Amino acid sequence: MTKTFWTDEVTELLRVREGFQLSAVDPASKPGTDADKCAGEKELARAAQELRVLQEKLFAQSRLGAQDRLLVVLQAMDAAGKGGIVNHVFAQTEPYGLALTAFKSPTEEERAHDFLWRVEPRVPGPGVIGVFDRSHYEDVLIQKVRGFAPPEEIERRYGAINDFEARISAEGVRVVKIMLHIAPEEQAARLISRLDDPEKYWKYNPGDVDERLHWPSYMEAFQTAIERTDSDAAPWYVVPANAKWYARVAVQRIVIAELAKLSPHWPEPDFDVAAERQRVVDSLDISWPLRG
Repeated sequence: MTKTFWTDEVTELLRVREGFQLSAVDPASKPGTDADKCAGEKELARAAQELRVLQEKLFAQSRLGAQDRLLVVLQAMDAAGKGGIVNHVFAQTEPYGLALTAFKSPTEEERAHDFLWRVEPRVPGPGVIGVFDRSHYEDVLIQKVRGFAPPEEIERRYGAINDFEARISAEGVRVVKIMLHIAPEEQAARLISRLDDPEKYWKYNPGDVDERLHWPSYMEAFQTAIERTDSDAAPWYVVPANAKWYARVAVQRIVIAELAKLSPHWPEPDFDVAAERQRVVDSLDISWPLRG
């Protein structure tokens, strides 16, 4: 029997807990379901409205002063499906309540400041869902693996990240961090598929292969970053991502579950509904001057 992607099932299975070991996560697994691709795509479409309603409630209550907002951090090796998550999960939401930031290699100006300098302005405002396609975690991943920062600076950054996430959480930002976990063989297949299709050449980056050669070191860096920065205020989830459809549904369920924890609700009006209704009715009697 096909299981449903219930929030209390999938999200709890993917949530990082004490003693977590990335090496024990099978990138080809599908925790919480035995559904197939067809069923998963149907579930993704079905739950899109559920996500939109929660998003709209979050945005609506901010119009009357509520400070709650959600920040979703997506981290992964190249070709793991971050773009697909953005297109298939977050593209189903209302654009006015969504802020997407794709962090690239830091500019010369950004390098002249602390690593969080460019991140602070991108924290979503009240009522908004912010999505980071890569993030401040690059500064303890690639920077660590490739030795772009000394060990003592990497160590400092773990503490800085914890302090930063704790501070913005206290200001109303629910921080959710998601690692899309694929196998190196799956990554290779996806990179080759880009080289086999002229319409996908633009997606291919020769540098991805350079980083791929450091795979074990990246897995160690992810393990350490997750261990050092997981918290109740800013939890980590690890999503097996060999099956794109599963990763998309799983991320959608995580986002829905985290939004639900904020308990967004339709705000009460700060005006007299009956009186405003009458004003609208009365306005029908106005004779508008014709414009020549």
